[in-house]
Amino acid sequence: MQWFRRTVLSRLWLTYIVLGLSFLASGVGTIRLFYTLDANLKLIFEHGWMALMDGGAAQFVELVLTAYLSLLAYIVFKACEYRLSHWVVDGHPHQTH
Repeated sequence: MQWFRRTVLSRLWLTYIVLGLSFLASGVGTIRLFYTLDANLKLIFEHGWMALMDGGAAQFVELVLTAYLSLLAYIVFKACEYRLSHWVVDGHPHQTH
């Protein structure tokens, strides 16, 4: 966490770039998650144990990991948003709180 504050949040230009990248990563991960999870659950409910053994269970685990990566990207986005919005409102370009 200190590295992120020191490296990213202390540089407004880098904070802005990371904000955009984390926004895209969160969005892409969430959209992918929605469609793939829907298909995965339909497959499992239709074919049961056979679908789980043929890769449905592994795919479900991958989807859970994707969900957590999307959540991490969202948290990074919110941290950058917080930093930039406080800079705009308070006008303190070199403080990282």
